Amino acid sequence: MKASDLFVRALEQEGVECIFGIPGEENLDFLESLRKSKIRLILTRHEQGAGFMAATYGRLTGNVGVCLATLGPGATNLVTPAAYAQLGAMPMLMITGQKPIKKSKQGRFQIVDVIEMMRPITKSTKQVVNGNNIPALVRESIRLAQEERPGAVHLELPEDIAAEDATAVPFEVRSVRRPAADPDAIDQAASMISEAERPLLLIGAAANRNRTSDALTGFVDKTGMLFFNTQMGKGVIDERHPKFLGTAALSDNDYCHFAIARADLIINVGHDVIEKPPFFMEVGGTKVIHVNNFAASVDDVYFPQLDVVGDIAHTVERLTAKLGPSESWDLSYFERVKKEVDLHISQKSEVDTFPIIPQHLVAQVRKAMPSDGIITLDNGVYKIWFARNYKAHEPNTVLLDNALATMGAGLPSAIGAKIVSPDAKVMAICGDGGFMMNSQELETAVRLGMDIVVLVLRDDAYGMIKWKQAGMGLPIFGLDFGNPDFVKYAESYGAHGHRVDSADQLPVLLGSCLASPGVQLIEVPMDYSENERVLIEELKSITGHIR
Repeated sequence: MKASDLFVRALEQEGVECIFGIPGEENLDFLESLRKSKIRLILTRHEQGAGFMAATYGRLTGNVGVCLATLGPGATNLVTPAAYAQLGAMPMLMITGQKPIKKSKQGRFQIVDVIEMMRPITKSTKQVVNGNNIPALVRESIRLAQEERPGAVHLELPEDIAAEDATAVPFEVRSVRRPAADPDAIDQAASMISEAERPLLLIGAAANRNRTSDALTGFVDKTGMLFFNTQMGKGVIDERHPKFLGTAALSDNDYCHFAIARADLIINVGHDVIEKPPFFMEVGGTKVIHVNNFAASVDDVYFPQLDVVGDIAHTVERLTAKLGPSESWDLSYFERVKKEVDLHISQKSEVDTFPIIPQHLVAQVRKAMPSDGIITLDNGVYKIWFARNYKAHEPNTVLLDNALATMGAGLPSAIGAKIVSPDAKVMAICGDGGFMMNSQELETAVRLGMDIVVLVLRDDAYGMIKWKQAGMGLPIFGLDFGNPDFVKYAESYGAHGHRVDSADQLPVLLGSCLASPGVQLIEVPMDYSENERVLIEELKSITGHIR
């Protein structure tokens, strides 16, 4: 068969159901092979959007999300999604085209060294130089993308190789079970936990991707230990749980950090240093047990005293079997911190001033979304508010990027989430700056007949940086911009546009848009003056009894 047919057959063998992307002329043989296959092509409006969709597909399913681009500018547009998937541990395969490699057709026109460009931001990047190598390259690339720690891989298929004959056949796909942790390491961890006085449980991103919810909930229920999570660990345990302390949305000096500072042992499940640090270690300070599928990477702020490496759920189940509430534990201080968290996080959530303040926005979105509804957050200061204030009820229902922390991913991630979970309510929450970076994907969502809601939070500025600029005592400069009429903009794509003109409209629009078919965009004017009052001034003046 033709090599491009073999490539698509190999992807089918791997269970690939859809490919996101924008083909170019160097992909035409591959495109024809795809037309004859069972794999669905989801044409996007920008390669960056395709990459974010593929990464989100991988994040939610654990299977490899696949995206397609041509050579040169098509491939360079995948650099940000590659870094997004690589830092965020999302399994993704990028396929790019290339000019013929056996003889030049157009000199160096559009040619950049895509393999070397991708090398620092992927787990593997290879050029296909012989059609018969395709089955091995596809199998190995997908194996690497899925293997802990997951990430991005890349294959370049030159157009002359795609057109040549090949006689190889796809490899059989074999499932691989994660190894169990060393029993001695589990015993040592159990002893450290039993002997601690103030242990605290931290849940990170890897716990979300490895389906550890039941095991960790059982651990907390049996031991009575309080827990907090990182931003990408939200929802692994239902955050309505009475032992939930909060989310480490800031790196330091938030309420939960007072509990962290008082802990003498942190059981850190599923975290690695790629995610913004939820706490800072100090030599001679709090002890840390690292529980993950891979050993900890030692960093200035993270150097655990014990690694328990193996399948996370199995490790947690074994620890649960060995532990219960310990007479040596004193968790009373953590309970006091929890009361403070619950008190302050809920403050002003019902204040319905206009423009909308973040606390009220988060509270209204939480009321409107069902427990299994998925919100996808772009990157901006509102992400901190949602991480702190929005209680996730189920795993992978709050999709945010706390690794690369790129703008422009919110809307494409919502499209990817809707493809994975077509019956779920899905809402993209974007700042006006981030939204406009990939707003053209509205057309993709409309064309696909999706029912999604898009909140565009308008403050007419790059608000996060403006806040930081003011916090440094610098004059405001270079961060304000103009915006289109978002209602008309949505309607121009065939979506439905709405604008919040008063505070009492917000819950009404959220409810009606979630219940309505089609792509529903809601423009929400925002007042971010609470950033300084809550995230700076309030945290400086936390009362003495919690200190």
